[in-house]
This record gives sequence, structure tokens and C-alpha cells, in this order.
Amino acid sequence: MKIAVLGAGALGCAIGGTLATAGNDVVLINRNAAHVDAIRTHGLRLRGPEGEHRVAVQAETDCRALGPVDLVIVLVKSFHTQAAIAAATPLIGPQTLVLSLQNGLGHEDILAEAVGRERVIAGKTYVGGVMLAPGQVQAGVAGKETLIGELDGSDSPRVRRIADTFEAAGLRTTVSTTIMGTIWDKLLINVATGAVSGITGLGYGPLYAIPEIEATALTAVQEAMDVARASGVALSYTDPRAAWTKAAAGLPADFRTSMLQSLEKGSITEIDFINGAVVRWGQRCGVPTPVNATLVACIKGIEHARHCR
Repeated sequence: MKIAVLGAGALGCAIGGTLATAGNDVVLINRNAAHVDAIRTHGLRLRGPEGEHRVAVQAETDCRALGPVDLVIVLVKSFHTQAAIAAATPLIGPQTLVLSLQNGLGHEDILAEAVGRERVIAGKTYVGGVMLAPGQVQAGVAGKETLIGELDGSDSPRVRRIADTFEAAGLRTTVSTTIMGTIWDKLLINVATGAVSGITGLGYGPLYAIPEIEATALTAVQEAMDVARASGVALSYTDPRAAWTKAAAGLPADFRTSMLQSLEKGSITEIDFINGAVVRWGQRCGVPTPVNATLVACIKGIEHARHCR
């Protein structure tokens, strides 16, 4: 399969490099010239439990010199989705599919507006990646599940083909006929801890030790669950505490959420696609979301005060 990874950072390289190792025709696209140059010069260096190996894979800083592919995997930061897919026009041919494996909720609508809803496949992945240096990535692939599915819930041959390609490369992949429920389940995890960690600056140890923070998080998750149910989304969770507990499962006390890490780096966060998505969906279906709206306002205030960009 001919595949382009749009936003080939740590996670994109872990997935794209694994697919390339299995013989797929992969191009990694990342705006970081040093990262791209390192891959071109030395190959992509993937480090895993069994050691390190080099993958000969094409890497580019933009799409202008590229032609259509079978599949575009979108892994850019949420707030770059619109600009990234607009710049990816050369990749889109008559049969091209676009798969979002991004965090949060709302990317599917942005991608559908750009390329047509009939092309868009939704998904979530638990594969991990850590950027060690330009062109060097620690990849967590073994045993990590990826779930993909049609937006309308159908079990289509084209989604099965993508899943089979991923599976053949060693990426454990499940086709879901309830992919929006899967996306919401993951969203609840992010709603539980992302904003409260970003606002307080706390890692998981102290964060989980403060009852008032727990109460706020549980209320935010309950609001999100109420919105999902009012929107006809089937959730796996029935108790907000389950999402709060799941968010910290297996993680060290000094773990810092991606939202907190973004703020510490002076970058804007993905709040609009996490708690902000809950607020937007709540407005559509008439479900109040005052706690999520307050968390969004606080994060926006911190971004402004820190001149995040």
C-alpha cells in the first residue's frame, strides 16, 4: 500500500516506520527540516525492546513534489489539521482515503470538509513514540492496539484492507463498527486529567491526592458522558470514576499530561478538541457543560498569559 504520514513526529514515525519495514511504500512528512534530513541521510532509526534498526524510508518537509497515495494517515497536532490537509492536496487522488489517528474529537469534521466525508476513516491508536533525536524514535508498538472504522459504522472492505495492512506489519488493529464510541471513550480519559493538570501544573501523584481536583474532574467527565448519550453515542463507561481511574493506570506519579507539557513548552494546547469539543457538542444537543466550559476558559487564559503559539 502507498501511504503518506502527515505529521510524522514520534508517533507518526513509529507507525510509518513499522509499515515501511513491512514493505509498504511510505513517505513521512514533517515540517522539521533537521528531522527530515536525518532520515534522508541515515534512515529512520527505530528503537524498541529488541534493539534498534534502521528503516530506509522517504521523508519530506511538504507535499508539493509528491503524487497521490492510497492512504493518508493524519497525525498532526489538532490545531494544525485544517492547514495540514489543505497543503496535502497533491496526495489526494480519486481513490485516496484519509485516516485520522489524532487525539480528541472534531478532526473528522475538518477532514471531511476538506476532502469529502466519503474519504474519511476515523481511528484511535495506543501505539507510542518518543523522539530521541532528529531521525531517532523510540517506538512502542508491540501489543498496542489501533482501532479504525467508517464514520457510518459500516464494516467495509476498504477498512478491512487498511486493518490487514497494519496487522501484516505487526500493528495490532481492530475494525470497529462503533468508532465514534471508541473516540468518545478515549476523549473521556483526556477530559479527566488534561485540563486540571495543565491548570494546576501538577503531575499525577499530587493531582490524584487532592479531593477537590478529583471532584472537578469527575464532574467534567460526567458532563461529557451526558453529552455523548444525548448525541446517541454508545460509551463503554457508565461511571465517570472509571475514566478518572483509567487515566492514571500504569503511569508513574511524576507523569505529566500532554496538555501540561504543551504549556510548559510555550505551545498552545489541544483544549479545543478535548474539553472544547464537549462544550460544542453540548451546545448542539442542549446539554449544559459549565465545568468543561470553565476548564477551557482557564486553559485559554494560561495560553494567553504565557504567549503560547
